[in-house]
Amino acid sequence: MSTPAVDLLSDTLTRPTEGMRAAMASAVVGDDVFGEDPTVRELEQRVAGLLGHEDGLFTPTGSMANQLGIRLHVKPGEELVADSLAHVLRAEMGAAAVLSGISSRSWVGPHGLLDAAQPLALMIPDGGAYQVNTRLVVVENTHNFGGGTVQPLEQIEALRSGTRERGVALHLDGARLWNAHVATGVALETYGRLFDTVSVCLSKGLGAPVGSVLVGSAEQMAEARIWRKRFGGGMRQVGILAAAGLWALDHHVERLADDHARARRFAEAAAEAAPGSIDPTRVETNIVILDVSVAGWTSADFVAAAAERGVRLYAVSGTAVRLVWHLDVDDAGTDLAVTELVPLLAKGPQ
Repeated sequence: MSTPAVDLLSDTLTRPTEGMRAAMASAVVGDDVFGEDPTVRELEQRVAGLLGHEDGLFTPTGSMANQLGIRLHVKPGEELVADSLAHVLRAEMGAAAVLSGISSRSWVGPHGLLDAAQPLALMIPDGGAYQVNTRLVVVENTHNFGGGTVQPLEQIEALRSGTRERGVALHLDGARLWNAHVATGVALETYGRLFDTVSVCLSKGLGAPVGSVLVGSAEQMAEARIWRKRFGGGMRQVGILAAAGLWALDHHVERLADDHARARRFAEAAAEAAPGSIDPTRVETNIVILDVSVAGWTSADFVAAAAERGVRLYAVSGTAVRLVWHLDVDDAGTDLAVTELVPLLAKGPQ
């Protein structure tokens, strides 16, 4: 397959910058399974501090960070609840059930947006001998398949209040929490303190090649370290990767605003050309979910037509495609996406 002129498939495609590569090359390392990698510990403690928690644990993937967080709160035979589009339910290959024997149920939230009343009504924390006990609610912020939407802070606060009263834990899948922070100005610590555990990703918008961090209490992270080993995530001289995360925190957080602006610019052009394909006012961060059926396209055909024009996209359903802006898509790449895709959308398949 030829290299696309602009790749909007995902923000996981970012490549380490020269400065990041230099930081990786000079990183001080040790054996992380023994807790002896100083660069990893620096990263874990820094992220924990940013999110208002006591300690952190570096993991190779965001899915592992989420699954460790889930396992801390939910025993086999108990349940978590999350919205129907949540990454932990839709895109982690049934890991909670397969690895931890955990059941799940879901509510439907338009665009993935949280309405605290829905999970609070769904929870059964005291099911007795006849119903599964709810032990955890998972919230995703920003919401991937919802279109990069930012969860309303007041709804998170209402959910925290309701779950605390009933002894149910909260886990935040904050893979793109950095984007929510930059888009709203809400402090990372404000978000973080509302949850018992939080996972954040370094290899999406922040541009590191590998890694996520799970944060919580020191006791929780000690237990999560054991489960990380059981899940096959014990790593050795991994400070070379943690160094990339530290570099990203220093250099790539505030620039996420550029991705948000470029995504909104594309959405506005698409909405003008094909009304109903996207509501640009909903594009708060770096993700655009485009309904191509309003122009007569199937998602597969639109993705193929876009590829012929040098733009790579992701089909999220039979009628919608996803475009994700990131570190490696600049103004020129955005111009190309507008020039090539908007006319396609306007005229429909020929």
